[in-house]
Amino acid sequence: MIISSLCFLLWSAPDTIVGVMIEASSGAFKLCIELAAVYAVWLGVLELVDASGLGEKLAKLLHPVIKKLFKIDNSEIEKMIALNMSANMLGLGNAATPMGIKAMKALDDGSGIANTAMIMLIIINATSIQLLPSTVIGLRAAAGSSSPADIILPTIIATTVTSVLGVILVKLCSKFFEKPKGGSNIKTDIKAKTEKHYKRNKNTDQKFATIIKAGGK
Repeated sequence: MIISSLCFLLWSAPDTIVGVMIEASSGAFKLCIELAAVYAVWLGVLELVDASGLGEKLAKLLHPVIKKLFKIDNSEIEKMIALNMSANMLGLGNAATPMGIKAMKALDDGSGIANTAMIMLIIINATSIQLLPSTVIGLRAAAGSSSPADIILPTIIATTVTSVLGVILVKLCSKFFEKPKGGSNIKTDIKAKTEKHYKRNKNTDQKFATIIKAGGK
């Protein structure tokens, strides 16, 4: 459908469609260059923060918050999470991604199931409080907005509300799904039932194979 529409447009009005394609591609390239300047500045700042040792100080500053949210006691992981949260607060989602991935790998316990700390990191990245939405301000400035920074206050309010709600939901769900001391939880119950069902089917298959073998004799 899309290919046929493009072919029809190229055949019926080639001048218009080619002109629109060139204008759109040049606009996209111009926007990338303008946003690259914004990212270059803040990525440079984050690199200086990491190289100067401020990353460790930032991790120490955010240590109570990170420990409360993630229940971890590892300075290297705390540093990754601190830099990730800082980049998100500056509205640099793409710049926050590398540190977020490293922190996620470090939080992985190898069980193949996302633990509470990993889920919390995803929620923090998805909702993240943005004190300075640099990317959106850059987009508004590139689009010709007369006051691109007007969204700062609404952004702070919206992201604060979503972050608080996200953290509360993760904490509530973790109490429901995590295994209590001396008890069981939904995940372990499902796993136990699955293993029991598998063993029962395996025993049935073995008995069936034995009956067939005996009948063949």
